[in-house]
Amino acid sequence: MTDFFAGIEPVRFDPEAPADALAYRHYDPDEMVGGKRLEDQLRFAVAWWHSFAWPGGDPFGGQTFERPWFEDTIEAAKLKADVAFEMFGILGQPFYCFHDADIRPEGANFSESQRNFEEIVDYLGEKMQSAKTKLLWGTANLFSHRRFMAGAATNPDPDVFAYSAATVKSCIDATHKLGGQNYVLWGGREGYETLLNTDLARERQQAGRFLQMVVDYKHKIGFDGTILIEPKPQEPTKHQYDYDVGTVYSFLKDFGLEGEVKMNIEQGHAILAGHSFEHELALASALGILGSIDMNRNDYQSGWDTDQFPNNVPEVALAYYEILKMGGFTTGGTNFDAKLRRQSLDPMDLVAAHVGAMDICARGIKAAAAMLEDGGLETARAERYSGWDGAAAQEMLKSGTLDSIAERVVSQDINPRPQSGRQEILENYVSRFV
Repeated sequence: MTDFFAGIEPVRFDPEAPADALAYRHYDPDEMVGGKRLEDQLRFAVAWWHSFAWPGGDPFGGQTFERPWFEDTIEAAKLKADVAFEMFGILGQPFYCFHDADIRPEGANFSESQRNFEEIVDYLGEKMQSAKTKLLWGTANLFSHRRFMAGAATNPDPDVFAYSAATVKSCIDATHKLGGQNYVLWGGREGYETLLNTDLARERQQAGRFLQMVVDYKHKIGFDGTILIEPKPQEPTKHQYDYDVGTVYSFLKDFGLEGEVKMNIEQGHAILAGHSFEHELALASALGILGSIDMNRNDYQSGWDTDQFPNNVPEVALAYYEILKMGGFTTGGTNFDAKLRRQSLDPMDLVAAHVGAMDICARGIKAAAAMLEDGGLETARAERYSGWDGAAAQEMLKSGTLDSIAERVVSQDINPRPQSGRQEILENYVSRFV
């Protein structure tokens, strides 16, 4: 045991807890929601990078956190793991997620970094044997080190491509070894800063071939988890090749991977792309590629990815509505890709942030389940498109031509009048549940 969380007891469900008590007031893991235990519907995960590796910096200032494991050594990495699993025990969430660089010290070369990684992966495996918390997904950090300043798979240097491929192989191996249920790829720097030195066609082909290699390797080693791509728009580069759901789906179709790869969608990235979270989830669901989510929020007055913990119940409810409508998560879950504010220095802040976020998500998914059961939104949607259910409309869509349709418009004197979309009524409907 460490003393980092000294005095903080495991958090329990207690809706009557005093206002200043650390308790779940809405998240009861055993409550049945939508036909499943709430824990099994939400499938919460803690992000290792923000919770234990992030030093509290931002684009305008450096480290504010002082943690006893902030050294690049094996001993510090093991201490970090000890503290992480202590927090997992306090929160009681079922999963966690990591990048390779989050859990191991950087070596002088790939081989040394790999030895460090394997040692810590074995250490995590030992800790998981006596813990409830399992691995939701693993991923590779192919963006922080200066070698990745021009991208990883899309890098103009083939040696960086090779280094990245070797890194991803090791991370898939580690995820498989630890029983991870997914493997995520997100291209933090897969984009460009200027077209003056960029060959778009070449870089896109490199990215496609890289992903094909990942899928091939998954099948080779018998990893039965889901491969996920996480869209990321234009931060920090001017343009990213995995901008949003629509862009990634086109990419998957182009390289014949739409049946192999699904998506991990982050609320903050959806906002940066100019979309809502529920838009990205609804589109991914419609395309059959929704796999998992990163739950957080952005500051709507800032133009960058602030990765704050969620606190907006209506926004969260609409997101879970799309997830429940497709039948809920399978291998995916709710990963808190969220970090404390730079002034939130204490261990209690870290626990309280997750507790509050888990309660917000519980409120949101219960509202979403109630809306689905009530059926008001789906009834309104069906009514709006009901004209397409008629035989004439179906025939027009199936075998009509511009000539035949124009002839029918003239012969039947078709002169449609606009119908109300009832947006405000539907917004008021949602408000009744949240």
